[in-house]
Amino acid sequence: MASEPGTQSRVMFQTKEEEPAQRKLGKLTVKYNRKDLQRRLDIEEWIDGQLHLLYDCEEDEIPELEIDIDELLELTDAEQRSRLHELLQECGKPKEDFINGLLYRMKGLRKMSGSLKK
Repeated sequence: MASEPGTQSRVMFQTKEEEPAQRKLGKLTVKYNRKDLQRRLDIEEWIDGQLHLLYDCEEDEIPELEIDIDELLELTDAEQRSRLHELLQECGKPKEDFINGLLYRMKGLRKMSGSLKK
């Protein structure tokens, strides 16, 4: 295909005028800060390790015990301490160090909504 000197070829693109409007991208709102989630996970792992030490047994031998961090966060300091004593009543070892350690680690932690809780 020979072209004459002085004439230039042009490439034209046709667009459909009836193209659907571009989809708007949705926004994702992060409800929980990754740092807060990691801190909560660290506390839960610490609790697990401390319960092994308190009950001096393997994981399957630990009595059915649920320490709900969100429940504790709703209570006053004195009520938190009392609730932990109730939960640990079957433990024969001194539990004050565990309770003090847990309450210290929970300082500044925020309650999570029900959607992320187990």
